[in-house]
Order: sequence, then structure tokens, then C-alpha cells
Amino acid sequence: MSRRTSLIAVLLLAACGPKVQSMTKVELDPLPGDHEVKVFADALPQCPYEEVGIIASKDLDATLDRARKMGADGVIGTVLAEEGRPAPDFTLPDTAGAAVSLSDFTDAAAFLVIFMCNHCPFVKHILSGLVDLSRDYMPKGVAIVGINSNDVSSYPDDSPENMARVKAETGMPFTYLYDAAQDVAKLYRAACTPDFFLFDREKRLAYRGQMDGSRPGNDIPVTGADLRAALDAVLQGKAPSTDQKPSLGCNIKWIEGNEPDYFKS
Repeated sequence: MSRRTSLIAVLLLAACGPKVQSMTKVELDPLPGDHEVKVFADALPQCPYEEVGIIASKDLDATLDRARKMGADGVIGTVLAEEGRPAPDFTLPDTAGAAVSLSDFTDAAAFLVIFMCNHCPFVKHILSGLVDLSRDYMPKGVAIVGINSNDVSSYPDDSPENMARVKAETGMPFTYLYDAAQDVAKLYRAACTPDFFLFDREKRLAYRGQMDGSRPGNDIPVTGADLRAALDAVLQGKAPSTDQKPSLGCNIKWIEGNEPDYFKS
């Protein structure tokens, strides 16, 4: 078995665990160095996602060690999304208990929805950079909301009380909402934290991808480069690049029995 074949096989198991029973087709970008491998549904007949992004490297041993340490939560990628689809409506409470709805952002030049939480190391890794990005773009007319859809009975660090604490401690300038029933996550087909959905002025999906290439442990600086480029394009009335790399992070912690259809058990 070649080094690359070995890499693929083990990382698929890291991504989907015992759900992976066979592998028939895999489409990969080259691996010149640290890189994200995109694996598609036809390669993973029993994997819960339509697309899985995996942090990989030419250094097989280092990559496998990283995958083992990260576990399944660390290698879940975003589900493929259809550009141009409208933003689903929602009404959710913020950290002060006030109801916030999609209609509150009618006049926004762009609308960014971030599925996130408090405990995920991938969110913690980019949070300071995300706060900086928000402070740069909110004055330009970009409306931003964070949404926490995790099961707080199993993950109490993500409770509304802790959401308020994290918002205060980080100086988070955007609204942070709690999706207790997980209905909004399902409407958006959110898969992981962080998961970014950027909509244009008409609330049509323009970008579903990573904030940048930085991940815990890969020593790439957090710049927000990919998301900033998409925001700049939308603000200029242009379409973002179609080369959109999936976000990676912890899977959304679904309430047992409440998993969506795209998270196949």
C-alpha cells in the first residue's frame, strides 16, 4: 500500500470512525505540504457528511499522530452548500435573552452567520482573529451573528451563561445566539464549529468556506484571509471565488435522536 493510500485510509477512519466500511473513489488536491484533503460522498458510503475536510501533510507519521490526537471531532468538514440559496429565517435569543431574527438585518450590505460554540478548540483558535475581522467589517455594513447549536446538557461549557461570559471576555462585537432546539442548524445544514455562511445584500448564499488555512497545531497565522476576500467581493457586488475550501472543526453536538438527515447514523 502506498504512503498516500495509507494516509487516505487512516484519515477516513479518523474522520468517520466505524461508519466507514469501504472506499471506492477519492478525489484529492495535491499535497505539497500541510493541506486539506477533500473527500466526497461517493468515497464514503456510510460517512455522515457529503464532504469531509481533513488536515493532512506529506509527513505521514505526523499527520496520523495529529489525527489520533484530534479524534473524530477534529476532522469534520463542512457539508457542500448550494450558492445562491436564500438565508433561512430564524428567531433566536441572544446572550441577554432578547429575540433576534433574520428580518433584523434587512438593510445589511452582507450577512455572515457563524455556527460556533465555546469549548471547541478550532473556535478558540480563531476567535481573536474573528473578533478582529468583525470589528473591521461591521462598520462597513456587514451584519454578523454567531449561533451556538450544541447540546448543552452534554457540553455544559456551551451553556447560555457561558456564552455570555465568552462574549464579555473576548469583546465579541457581534450577536451570539442560542439554538437550543437545533432547528436553525438543520435549516442551514451546519456541520461543524466554526462553520461560515456568507450571504449577499439579497440574503443569497455567496460563500461557504473556511476563515483561513490556520488550524490548531499547523503554525499558520490566523489572518481571516479567505473570509475577508469573500467579504470584500460581496461588498463590491461581486461573486466570491468559487475555490472555496471547507471549514474544519468539531462536529455540532446533536441531541441524541435529533441528528439531521445529513448526519446519518
